[in-house]
Amino acid sequence: MNATTLALVGATGGAGTTRTAVELAAMGARDGADVAVVDAAFTTQGLSEYVSGRIDPDLTALLTDDSDAALSAAAYPVIGTGGDSGRTADGERDASELPGRVDAIPARAPFERVARAKTAEAARKLERRIGEAATTYDAVVVDAAPVGSNEAVAAATTVDRAVAVRPATVHGRDAAQRLRGRIADVGGSLDATLAVERPGSGDGEEGDGVVRVPATDPEVAAAPTAARGDDAYVRAIATAYEAAFDATLDVEFPEPSLVERFAP
Repeated sequence: MNATTLALVGATGGAGTTRTAVELAAMGARDGADVAVVDAAFTTQGLSEYVSGRIDPDLTALLTDDSDAALSAAAYPVIGTGGDSGRTADGERDASELPGRVDAIPARAPFERVARAKTAEAARKLERRIGEAATTYDAVVVDAAPVGSNEAVAAATTVDRAVAVRPATVHGRDAAQRLRGRIADVGGSLDATLAVERPGSGDGEEGDGVVRVPATDPEVAAAPTAARGDDAYVRAIATAYEAAFDATLDVEFPEPSLVERFAP
């Protein structure tokens, strides 16, 4: 893998950035990698929905009150990707567990701590935490909000590669162009764009460097589809992973049957 740290930067709110980050991480684990998903969208804290149980400490605590704690203190297995739940009673690997693992490092904090975690000083600590994750995991995916806050700027400019996530609409396409300008203003650049479809949406043909991701069940409980599926969405996630990380996956999908090929 050429790049080990990747920022997915939402071009707009509700673009599907968090879900896409989880799916890309699951695809990496399916290929045998240990992947961390780091939450740099402190306002929405959407990544916390993909883990179970109590989140204590969270990432914002590691940037403020518990700055001496190891990153592993705030790492939690993503539901549906194995982790502790993928082990049998005698400690053996369960057959349903992925070859790699996916850990979330989520933000789940009250407003007061979120405010402290959004300072410039905390953003510098976030940069170091991303670097710490890169020494522990094979790949790191950072879930970042549209560039307009210290943590988002830190995420977009610290990583090896940055990728825009936008809705597959004209509005989304325009938003991605604005995002490209914002990232350039802070000394960064975008390496690719993922256009995420929603049921009934679409903006026609895409240009070079854009990977189109078809619509899927948006419910958190349905994720991560990429862990074991092989439909059009999962194959698009595989393509997106390769484009985002500039890597080649060793994941095989079964060839469709003749019935599937010619089904309407």
